[in-house]
Amino acid sequence: MFKTWCKRWMAACLGAISLGAFAAPSGAPITLVVPYTPGTGIDLIARQLSANLPALLDQPVVVDNVPGASGNIGSEKVARAKPDGQTLLVQVNTLVMNRSLYKRLPYDPVNDFAPVAQTSWGTLLLVTNPKLHKAATVQEVVAEAKAASSPLNYATPGVGTPHHLSMALFLQRSGIEMLHVPYKGTAGAVTDLLGGRIDYMFLPVHVALQHIKEGKLRAIASGSAKRLPQLPDVPTLSELGVITDNIDMWYGVLAPKGTPSDVVERLNQAINQVLKMPAVGKAFEAQGMIPATSSPAEFGALIAKDAQRWADVVKRSNITAD
Repeated sequence: MFKTWCKRWMAACLGAISLGAFAAPSGAPITLVVPYTPGTGIDLIARQLSANLPALLDQPVVVDNVPGASGNIGSEKVARAKPDGQTLLVQVNTLVMNRSLYKRLPYDPVNDFAPVAQTSWGTLLLVTNPKLHKAATVQEVVAEAKAASSPLNYATPGVGTPHHLSMALFLQRSGIEMLHVPYKGTAGAVTDLLGGRIDYMFLPVHVALQHIKEGKLRAIASGSAKRLPQLPDVPTLSELGVITDNIDMWYGVLAPKGTPSDVVERLNQAINQVLKMPAVGKAFEAQGMIPATSSPAEFGALIAKDAQRWADVVKRSNITAD
């Protein structure tokens, strides 16, 4: 009987140790994979999380920048990682766009991940150069495009970027056409927009705001769910009836598919605590992002909805990044 009791006691202890280690692996580092270069908005999110999560999780947190192939290299690395909560992906909605833009991906941008938490929203503004165009409203942009003897153009930081697909959606819903001029990054596109060589563009608010204040750019509409406090007179595309939802860029944290729900929930709660810190909010605001908390289920629903919307846009405009 004593031997039987000992075996049961040891089994119970091992089970408790295993569960405890699985839910909160003491001292084991968490790696936040950023599939882009340092200095981006996504990198900022990861740096803020890595600075504040260790105190909440009692674990070190490190950032690993794995850029390349529009975020696909780093994203695949996490998709193939062990689903133990130790390797996480910090991404933007480009993730779900890539599902439709690339015909052959070695991973599924939607089904190979477990949503952990949304971290923030990033707003895009439809802007123009006021020295080049008199249009100040969406209606005037549409009228100008329809009356133009040659197609107006618009710039993006590249094919398949949120800026590109947002403009594609705008053109589809407005019933107009413009010539796409893709750049390799935002800087060159903004330079040509300010120089009068580009007609229109969707720009992140933090990139456009200073130029708007200086009168170098005019904001025509925002893609946000509600008007921005920095630009209270600029209407949203949804209130104008152009779209039925916002086209803001979402940012968030994802784990490999199969990560246990208790691990995901623990990470979600800690991340949400970080997002409520005033200093984190200020850091996000400097990059044009608004902190946003969510449950894993809410973030998952957003991802699924967004994936379908952009798939429809990509198909209708026949956009490909291959």
